[in-house]
This record gives sequence, C-alpha cells and structure tokens, in this order.
Amino acid sequence: MKVPLSVVDFLRRAEQVYGQRVALVDEPDQPAPPWPDLTYAQVAERARAQAAGLDALGVPQGARVAMVSHNAARLFTSFFGVSGSGRILVPVNFRLVAEEVKYIIEHSGAEVLLVDPELDDALSGVTARHRFVIGKESDDELYRFGVEPRPWAPDEDATATINYTSGTTARPKGVQLTHRNLWINATTFGWQMGVNDRDVYLHTLPQFHCNGWGMVYAVTGMGGRHVILRKVDGAEILRRVEEHGVTMLCGAPAVVNMILDAAATWNGPIPGRDRVRIVVAGAPPPTRTIERVETELGWEFAQIYGLTETSPVLTMNRRRQEYDSLSSADRAGRLGAAGAPAIGVEIRVDSSGEILARGNVIMNGYWNQPDETAKAIVDGWFHTGDGGTIGDNHVVSISDRKKDVIISGGENVSSIEVEDAIFAHNEVAEVAVIGVPDEKWGELVLALVVKTPGSSLTEDDLIAYTKTKLAGYKCPKRIEFREALARTATGKLQKFKLREEFWTGRERKVN
Repeated sequence: MKVPLSVVDFLRRAEQVYGQRVALVDEPDQPAPPWPDLTYAQVAERARAQAAGLDALGVPQGARVAMVSHNAARLFTSFFGVSGSGRILVPVNFRLVAEEVKYIIEHSGAEVLLVDPELDDALSGVTARHRFVIGKESDDELYRFGVEPRPWAPDEDATATINYTSGTTARPKGVQLTHRNLWINATTFGWQMGVNDRDVYLHTLPQFHCNGWGMVYAVTGMGGRHVILRKVDGAEILRRVEEHGVTMLCGAPAVVNMILDAAATWNGPIPGRDRVRIVVAGAPPPTRTIERVETELGWEFAQIYGLTETSPVLTMNRRRQEYDSLSSADRAGRLGAAGAPAIGVEIRVDSSGEILARGNVIMNGYWNQPDETAKAIVDGWFHTGDGGTIGDNHVVSISDRKKDVIISGGENVSSIEVEDAIFAHNEVAEVAVIGVPDEKWGELVLALVVKTPGSSLTEDDLIAYTKTKLAGYKCPKRIEFREALARTATGKLQKFKLREEFWTGRERKVN
C-alpha cells in the first residue's frame, strides 16, 4: 500500500490524539487582534474554515495564496488551511520593501494577498485579485465556520509552498517545496531532535523562513505546544522561556548573541537550564559562542546546515555520547561543524570543492525558472553553492561560498541584487558587494564603490538611497570608496582579491 504523504497528516494526528490540548499561544502584542489560545481541535477547525473561505472566494486548488506577515497564529494556521486544501502558500519575508514584494506576488501569480497591518501602508501599492489586511477583515472573509471545504485528494508531489530565496541572481527565485519534501524534512528533523508531546516550541525563527524549518509540522504532529513570538528580543525570549516552560527554539547566530547579551543582565537563574534545546543555522557561529550557550545558559546547542531548496535540513550536529567526556571548549569545537548528513540525505564534495546533496528533501524546482533549476540540479545532485570538506564520521564542514551569497544575521543576501540597487545611483561608476566578518551579524554587507568624476556622494547618502530599493538587512552596513576595483583582463571583477584583505588569517571564508 502506498498512501500519499501530505502536510495534512500532521494536523490530523494532532486533532485526533491531542484534540483538547492547548496547541497554539498567539503573540499578544501585535496590531492584529491576537487569537485566543487554541486547542488542536480548534486549530484544525480554523484550517478547515480557511479552506472553505478560499472555496467561497473562487480560489481553485493549485492557486497561490501569499502572506506577508510576522510570526502569528494566522500564518501558522495557513500552513494547513492553504497547503492542506490543495492550494500553494507563498510566505513572504516581511522585511522586504514594496518593490521586492510586488515582484514576488507577480512572479508567483498569487490570487490572494494577506498583509500584516503594520505593513499595510508600506505595501499599499502591492495588490492581487483578493487583498486583505490580516485581522478582522481577513477573519470575516476567509474563515467560513460550519462549512465543509471542497475535498482535496492529497498528492505528495504537488507543490505545497513556494518560498522565495535570495541567491546568485538579482531577483529572488521561488523554491517549490512539495508535500513529500516538507513531510520528510519535518519527520527527519523532529526525529533527530527528539521532538515529543512534552515539548513547548518558541517560534523565534521567522515562519516564512522555509516554513519555520519544518517545526510548524514536526511539533504539531507530536502534539507539542507552539508559542508565537512576533519580534525577536533577547530578554523577551528568556521571559517566555520562563513563562511557558519552553523546551526548544531555533534561530540564526545573531539570535543566540541577543540571548547571551540579555542573559548577562538577567535577574535570577537563567530560564530553561538543562531543559532547552536551541537549534542554530544560517552560518557557523564562533566556537566561543557555542561554549557560552552550554556554560552560561545551560542549554543544549545543536547546529543544522541546509538551504531553502533543501526544505532545509541536510546535516545536523548535535551532542553525542562520544562528546560527554570532553571539556566544554573541546565539545564546542566539535559542534562548530555543520554536522553529519540527516537521515535519508547523501552528501559528497565534487572536484571543485562544492558540496552536493541528494535526497527526498530537495526541491521540485524553481517556480517558472526551468533554466535555473537545471543549473542547480545536475545529474541527480543538488549544487549547494557552498564549498567544504567531509571529515571523520562523514561530518561536513563549510569553508567557503562558491555562490555570490552573503549570510548576514541568518538572512541570505544576493550581492548581485545589492550591486544592482547601488549601481542605479547616477553617481556610482563601479560597485562590488562582498561579505566581511562581523561579530554580531556573522557577515556584514560591505560595498566597495568607485564614484563618478566630481561626485560628492557620501556613505550615508548611498546607504539611504539603497534603503529605498531594498530591504534593510540587504543594504550595506558599510561603504568604502575606492579609486578602482580589481578586475581580470576581460573586465570581470575579482571578488576573491577584494575579499582577501578582510579574511586574511582565517581558515574559513565564512563567518
């Protein structure tokens, strides 16, 4: 017997087994009225009501529903109400500016657009066939209680979500993740992290980030409790860990730094000691940071590596029995690598040093971009664009980025996209954008700029200009003006030479 895998499986089990258990605690401090605490039976009821609402609007199965939202109970429910009814959810990065969001809505062909109230004015020029502000307006129109939604026969190869990611092109690409991709990523991630029905998961990770890395599904399937955090703040994370008995959270190294900073001035015992597991990805954090998580917070540190295109988990590095006798410093050194392949994932390094992967978590392709898909998946292997090595016990270490991508605060930044925005300024003659090491952000976006003759352009002027075109996290934190930029005889920028002065003395060319 073969039964199609679907995201519906996770919520159906939770409703059947843990129906009267509190499933979801919404963010209380948000512009849209928060939902009350919901049981799994109530979450499932709302997911079905949302599907019925989309039916009433005439939104067919296979249509795209885009949502630009901070973490919220309504976004969480949409992973089931939209994808679980045969539509395709497009969760959009809320940090993007209107021009970027407009491109995603148009490129995905979204029929429905839901916008966070805090972003409504900024995105007033972005629209779709049906546009709603999240809150009472969307609740009244999109949730038809007491109405049975149109049946959907699950298809594990159908696209469940399209997640837009910055890469090597000036425009983001829409990553098509299937129900099978998401199901296997969630179960693998959940199994290897030991997710269980006693877990309380704090949503510090933005849910648009590859669908919360799959924890939306994994924690639900096991009947754990979800606690929504709208905006990341170190002290607020510690407070909620204490208040809700949080046992697990995920985030980028920058989030870890916020928590450590807050812990330094925390009044009383650090919440969650010997209870919390924190999963980190986006870039390898410094060994000293990993050690501080263990010693100062008393939390278990785990690291994963992956991409949006891989659902995302490719590898995991979690404390193992062999590490128990090590000092905290030596153990942190072991945990600094990306980790061993997740169950069902194969990884190898090709002759150029690029990490390749294959498995059931690899995307179906880029939405309406077959040429880009063909470049990424070659002969059955996905090309990550990262350089690295494979050591003992098949542990993967990331050493460089072959793609022109910067990871700053856990967010992918396409250097080409930033260069295009800067070069649009009429006093910029040349520009090269690179990532340089930074203690807070991991990597910092630096622009090296050659001005036109006679220009009086300043660093502040150019950064302000770039912010009118790109989300703030993509904009350069620093600009250095140069007389010329290193180029080959054919005029191609030699970015490895431009990066060299900033990375000298470091074994890895990522931070």
